[in-house]
Parts: sequence; structure tokens; C-alpha cells
Amino acid sequence: MESDKKQADSRPLEARAAVLSELVGYQEGSIVSRTIIDKKTGTVTLFAFAAGQGLSEHTAPYDALVHVLDGEVEITIAGKPLHVKTGEAVIMPANQPHALRALTNFKMVLTMIRS
Repeated sequence: MESDKKQADSRPLEARAAVLSELVGYQEGSIVSRTIIDKKTGTVTLFAFAAGQGLSEHTAPYDALVHVLDGEVEITIAGKPLHVKTGEAVIMPANQPHALRALTNFKMVLTMIRS
């Protein structure tokens, strides 16, 4: 993709429009992340996963919303695999084991609200 050949824009996002998928780039064999909001009440983080990369099963104390910006991912929640693709979103419930595996290069926004 053309936008992935450009350097990811590292300017602050306050008071400007941005294309989220362009704010983090793919790196072969890696997972790249960029936190865009980090507050006591929650975080919003962009991720770019190279195909085949993933996060092993873990739990989190808060619900988390995954919104896929590009590509496809398998998200397993409490043993149930879900195939999630560009434009789709899923909530990973608090305290339920979950894991992610990139089926293709994929980008996501992870939003976690602490309560």
C-alpha cells in the first residue's frame, strides 16, 4: 500500500484531522504500536501487526474495543475464534482470556476504558 511506504506521521493529534491507519506503519516480522491517548481513565493505541504476528492469550481487567483499520485478524475470546476484517470491531470482555493472530498484515485501534 502506498501509505505504508511513507513515514508514519508522529505529530500530536490534538486539534487536527488524521487518518489513523497512516499513523502507524508495518514492519516485517514485527508488531508496531503508537499510543495516541494515555489517561488515567483509559487508553487508545494504534497497532500494526505483520502477517503471522500476534499476542498470546492473556486477560485484562477492563473491556477493550478492537476496531480493525486494515487487513484481517483472528481474535480468540474465551476459546472462541472470531475472524475480524477491515471496518469491523469486537469487544473483548474484561477478565476473559483473549489472543490475537494476524492473518494478513493488519492494523487496529485498541480502546480501553478503565472503570
